[in-house]
Amino acid sequence: MAPRSNPSERQRRLGAELRKLRLRAGLTGEQAAAFLGADRARISNIETGRIDVSRNRLYMVLRHYDCPPGPYFDAVMAMAQENGKGWWHEFTDTIGPAGRDLAELESRSTILRTHNPLVIPGMLQTEEYAHAVLTATESEPQRADRYAEFRMARQQVLTSGSPAAYHAIIHEAALHTRVGSPEVMRKQLLRLMEVSRLSNVTVQVYPFEAGVYAAHSRSFVIFGTGVPELDTVYLEHPTNSLLLWDGAELDEYAKMFERLSELALAPVDPQSAPESHESRDSLSLIQHVMYTL
Repeated sequence: MAPRSNPSERQRRLGAELRKLRLRAGLTGEQAAAFLGADRARISNIETGRIDVSRNRLYMVLRHYDCPPGPYFDAVMAMAQENGKGWWHEFTDTIGPAGRDLAELESRSTILRTHNPLVIPGMLQTEEYAHAVLTATESEPQRADRYAEFRMARQQVLTSGSPAAYHAIIHEAALHTRVGSPEVMRKQLLRLMEVSRLSNVTVQVYPFEAGVYAAHSRSFVIFGTGVPELDTVYLEHPTNSLLLWDGAELDEYAKMFERLSELALAPVDPQSAPESHESRDSLSLIQHVMYTL
């Protein structure tokens, strides 16, 4: 089988993990190739995600690389078993590989932490709000409709049989940034309060008075799988978004998110009555903005 020219995020990540383990074990590519009875080029293709490695061979490779049994070992094996065929393949007519990679990454995550400084995060958007955001950058109405449909489908990770835990920190600026009509904004802010009723969803607002922090102006998502070594940071960019896998960078973004959470207002609790708010929290701020639209 010829090497694939455009491996998916999962395939690239699996290859990167195998390369990391090989180097940690002090083995050269030639030594790994000799163990598998293959040439050096095959090892290179495996480590860049361009070709697959069978389950039996992967098990042998992990043991040869001194990877101990445990959650990480099992998670790497599971990554190799997945075929990448999910609901997102229904959108190949419009959504490119990067978008489908994002949906697959979300589907295998158990916890998602996101910080958004200018717009409401996609996972919490109403269809009208999403459509207004997308039509601002997409000139073809039909494509914008399809993108919005895709964004709504991605939200199933919050309500599926085993929903992911979701924690969003949204800058106050996103509440004031006009997207669509005032009615669209009111419905969107109401949606924020409604979705916060889900036991797996936490919403915090980062207020203007909290001032400047290292990451307060940068949008990012941390995808957690339950195995910290396999977490991923997603940095959104208009032309070329970035995925970070390096352990030091993962730790740094986790610390930044924790600090943002400390500086943000208390999480939305839609069950509490407005008169019970002795001090300003995320819910009271969202309500204030909604009522002034």
